[in-house]
Parts: sequence; structure tokens; C-alpha cells
Amino acid sequence: MIACDDVIFSPMPALLTKILVLSLGGILGTLARYGLGGFVQNRFPNSTFPWGTLVVNVLGCLTIGFLWILVEDKPILTPNMRLFSMIGFLGAFTTFSTFSLETVNLMAKSQWSAAAVNVAASVGCCLVSTVLGMTLARSL
Repeated sequence: MIACDDVIFSPMPALLTKILVLSLGGILGTLARYGLGGFVQNRFPNSTFPWGTLVVNVLGCLTIGFLWILVEDKPILTPNMRLFSMIGFLGAFTTFSTFSLETVNLMAKSQWSAAAVNVAASVGCCLVSTVLGMTLARSL
């Protein structure tokens, strides 16, 4: 406990710190996704291809791969830095980066079948779920 001018402050509870770190990362990741995705997409005004999303997803995968090494192989990132960057920021920036990292980790462990199933199920189920969600919304 820290006393300051007759007021006693206790350190911030660990859970609250985690929530704040995740939230800040999420806010910044969302803004980065919106900004970068729009910036890139606006460079191709006549294109219907989602260039902005592709760039965000590829950059997110590059970033999560880089950060993963800083967590696992070269423990440079603190737990709160990992929460902020890998879960908060990249979680809001792109979930594709997490999918990619998990698939690469399965392959690194020679779990080829699990990696293939993860790719097929993630892409297939997500596409089907998107169509299902659209269909449900249209039925309202």
C-alpha cells in the first residue's frame, strides 16, 4: 500500500490490469485495422477484391509470427506486453493471424493431419457460417 497525502492507494488488482491492457490493445488494433484496411482499399477504387483485408491479414500473420518468437524463443515480451500485442491488438486487428500461428505450430509439431483439418475446417466452416449468418439475417 502507498500512502500519499492521507490517502491510501493499493496496487491495481492483476485482473483489472489485464483487462485494461487487453482493452487498450483491442482499441488500437481496431483503429489500425480500420485505418490501414481503408487506406489500402482506397488505393484500388475500382476493384471489388478485398485488398485492404488481405494486407491486414498478411501483416497480422507476419506480426504474430515475429512476436511469437519474442515470447517463446527469446523471452523478451512481458506477460502484459503479450496480452497487449498478441491478444488485444492482433485480436482486434485480425483473427486470421491467430489461426495462422496455431496452424504453423501444429505443423511444427508434425501434426500434419490436425493442421490440414484446422485449415479446411476453419476456412470451410467460416465460409458456411458467414452464409448462414447472412441467410438468418435476411430472414428477419
